[in-house]
Amino acid sequence: MARLYSNENFPLPAVVELRRLGHDVLTIQEMGQSNQSLSDEAVLTFACAEGRVLLTCNRRHFVRLHHEQAQHCGIIVCTVDPDFAGLAQRIHVALEEHAPIAQTLIRINRPAR
Repeated sequence: MARLYSNENFPLPAVVELRRLGHDVLTIQEMGQSNQSLSDEAVLTFACAEGRVLLTCNRRHFVRLHHEQAQHCGIIVCTVDPDFAGLAQRIHVALEEHAPIAQTLIRINRPAR
C-alpha cells in the first residue's frame, strides 16, 4: 500500500477511509504544520523528504508545481467530493493502476451525477 501525505485542504474522512483500505496516511495536522501558511513548495518538499505521495484538493497550484519540479514522490490532485468513501476508493484504484507513482501527477475527479 502507498505512503501518503495529505495537506490541510484534503478531507479527513477520506484519510480515514484510505487508512481503512490499508494505506499509510500522514496528515499535515498530525505533523503540527496546519494553519502555518506553509508554501505549497514546502508541503511538497516535506512529502518528498518523508517518501510520501502528496494528496491535495489544491489542484491548480500543485499541477503547476508538478510541471516546475517533476522530481517528487507523486502528487494526487482531487476535485472536492462530499462522497469521502468514493473519493478514497478512486484514489486507491488509481494508486494500484499507476504504480510506481514517483514523478507522476494523478487527477481524481468527482464523477458526473
